[in-house]
Amino acid sequence: MQIHDASIIRLIERIGDHYKSNISNRFVRPALLQLHFDNQSWELMEDLTERDSSQAIHLDELYHQIIAAAKFVSVVRRELPMLWGRVARPDPASSDRVLREMAINNFGSNLQVFADLLNELFIKLVETDKARTKKTSRPIYTQIPELSDVARLLTE
Repeated sequence: MQIHDASIIRLIERIGDHYKSNISNRFVRPALLQLHFDNQSWELMEDLTERDSSQAIHLDELYHQIIAAAKFVSVVRRELPMLWGRVARPDPASSDRVLREMAINNFGSNLQVFADLLNELFIKLVETDKARTKKTSRPIYTQIPELSDVARLLTE
């Protein structure tokens, strides 16, 4: 099933913008790439956060991307104390020092915003899925067992 709902498309764009600006920016990305996170999940995250608005959006693909993103949030939260030791230290006289410190100091709250946006998207997709199927068939989300952990992973 393809998604054509403008509010869902805008939400996906917001997620991508927030991720690129606040989660995977030039100061934090090198540390994130050292996380214990599998390549397939990275690819799914990139598919979600770097989506071209002209691309078709399929519900089942979005569900798998949300699963990967929820796992990412969980891994980052678990490894956050060790994460900052992996961030490169700029020259103290560099103008990047202030930007780097801002990125690090705001990372926890930015990660929470990312998780909240993902949860909002998940809820909208489930509602759309339920409305689409009514009584004719089982919603797709009931056929993907990993989705049962998404809410826990995003809110823990």
